[in-house]
Amino acid sequence: MKPSLLVKLQQLAERLQAVDRLLSAPDVTDRMDEYRKLSKERSDLTPVVEGFHAYQALEADYNAAQDWINDPELKDFAQEELLRLKTAIEEKGADLQRLLLPKDPNDERNVIVEIRAGTGGDESALFSADLLRMYMRYAERNRWQTEILSANESDLGGYKEVIVRIVGHGAYSKLKFESGGHRVQRVPQTETQGRIHTSACTVAVLPEADEVAEVSFSPDELRIDVFRASGAGGQHVNKTESAVRITHLPTGLVAECQDDRSQHKNKERALKVLAARVRDQQMRELHAKEASARKLMIGSGDRSERIRTYNFPQGRITDHRINLTLYKIDALMDGDIGELTQALMTEHQAEQLSAMADG
Repeated sequence: MKPSLLVKLQQLAERLQAVDRLLSAPDVTDRMDEYRKLSKERSDLTPVVEGFHAYQALEADYNAAQDWINDPELKDFAQEELLRLKTAIEEKGADLQRLLLPKDPNDERNVIVEIRAGTGGDESALFSADLLRMYMRYAERNRWQTEILSANESDLGGYKEVIVRIVGHGAYSKLKFESGGHRVQRVPQTETQGRIHTSACTVAVLPEADEVAEVSFSPDELRIDVFRASGAGGQHVNKTESAVRITHLPTGLVAECQDDRSQHKNKERALKVLAARVRDQQMRELHAKEASARKLMIGSGDRSERIRTYNFPQGRITDHRINLTLYKIDALMDGDIGELTQALMTEHQAEQLSAMADG
């Protein structure tokens, strides 16, 4: 392991001792905010420091086994033991490096997923509905809760745009790589000649903003318009002005909601979407320089970047960022996308390790 990483691990071990001392102070619970912060830091540090101590123990055993090599009676045993310990040290070192990787502070957050039809007209809108179902079914498999915040339906039962909130532990960590362009190749329901068409949708996955701490709007930053909701063919149309459109004047970002008959609920939902969009823009600007210096192999998260192709005639889904093709499109479209999300997370982790090694 690199000396710089060993120094870092030693510093973390010393910090854990300091945190333990602070937590054992008799008056620590009098300052609950500090107590919670220290408790979280301790839970984050403990697995790393325990792993470091195990690594040090393996190294000590390895050094002891080297002394046995010169003993004729122990030589064969020592050679076997050295080989075993060398493998164990390498594995434990790799585990420690993974634990040292910078954590995305958004990983445990709920998400807001925005799906928009792109090129392809009605077929694109129908594919938006398929993607929505895929994410909803994936959420079910993870026992996450879902709530559709806004939906603009097409005449054939698809969605020109649909926004869903997904509430669950680690939702962002598993869904954050879904942002980008999703392309579908299939024979549309409306195609009479049996020709394969290509259409596309864009997906944006935004970590939900903390309602209190992170995005607060002053009244003069917002323009709130109310209007009558309009529905697709055959749906009820509100006779009251319950639909709400909120514009964030400093950024020009807009969120609109008309799905509920209650103006208050529509406003609440629109504000939730707007807060996530504003925070997302702030984070993008913050990381723009870093991203331009080193574009992750896993993808930039750019909405225009084509990340995946769904080929129905051939029954395959290909993720272009990691060159992964899976021939089980029916299962994947039914929400069984764990293999995909895990592969993307693993590749991202591998790239972070590479960057750590380069550094």
